[in-house]
Parts: sequence; C-alpha cells; structure tokens
Amino acid sequence: IEKPTIVLFDMDGTTVRHVNPAFLGMLEFLDNIIYKIGNLFSKRKNIIDLSDKPAAPRGLLVHRMLHKMRRKPVDAIVQPCPGIYLLLNLFHENNIPIGVVSNSLGKGYGHDVLKTFSLAPYFQAMIFREDISHSKPHPDPILRALKEIKEDPSADDVVWYIGDRHKDITATIEANKLMDCKIIP
Repeated sequence: IEKPTIVLFDMDGTTVRHVNPAFLGMLEFLDNIIYKIGNLFSKRKNIIDLSDKPAAPRGLLVHRMLHKMRRKPVDAIVQPCPGIYLLLNLFHENNIPIGVVSNSLGKGYGHDVLKTFSLAPYFQAMIFREDISHSKPHPDPILRALKEIKEDPSADDVVWYIGDRHKDITATIEANKLMDCKIIP
C-alpha cells in the first residue's frame, strides 16, 4: 500500500468506539434507513455541492432528536479506540494532514467527543452531518474534507480513508472516481 499524503478517519467505530456496541448498531441502522428513504425522494442525489453553505442534509431532524434524548455526557457513551493516539501521533510526526469525516452531528456530539478526548488538535478538517448536503455513502463528506485540507489534491496525493462500515468504502470508491488523487479505503 502506498504511503499516504492525507489521511481521513471515520469517527464512530474507528476513532472512538461506543461503550454499548448495540446502540451504535441501532444508530447505523437508522442512518442507513434515513439515507435510503431520502434517496427515494431526492432530486439532488448525485449533485456534489462543495459550496461554503451546502444544502441541509436529509435526516438532520432525526439526528438532533436522538442527541437531545440521550442526556449522557459523551465520555459515558464513547471512548477512544485502542491505538488511536499512537496512530494519530504517527501521522502528525510525519507531517501527514488528518481529517475526520462523520455522518454524526458535530454540534452536541462530534465536537464534544473531539474536545473531551483531546482529539481535535489532530484534525485539519472536521466534517459532520450539518457540514454536508449528502451523507456517506455519498462521496460529498470525503470531497469536502479533502477540499479543507488541500484545495486541489493532485495525482501525486495518496489519501487513506479509514472507516469501519460498507458505506465508508462506497463513499471512498465514489470519491476516487471524481478526484485526480488516489483515495484508498
């Protein structure tokens, strides 16, 4: 595998893991259903929108409701994945820019997770549900993270995307079709 020039991480299940894996499974299941139902009715499913203010993503209301209902601090819900600091430090020491790409909300969850576990300083790009028009498996979040890290990744760039779900691989494959750089899931 080629040495990366940029690395992107998924958050839930990759950077942090849930104390209750069944809860993560339920959230992923709901997220997949919201995505599929939204695609049935969407007129903009294949549009890539990298503007500063993307159209609101589908399912945002459901995510906000779930986060309001949980009423637990993030450190009671998730913990850093074993070895994540070692890996982040390795990339940081080698001057490889890092981003995090998540279908989760940033406000009320994602940013709190990154702050609570002192992960935020590692990431040059932090892309969450409210920052994108389409969630993974659409390539929009990956493309947006790459744009934040490097305006125009070249053919010399090798991007690693580290995720834990099929939708992460699908998003990576679709993003690779649209970019000059090589994006490896």
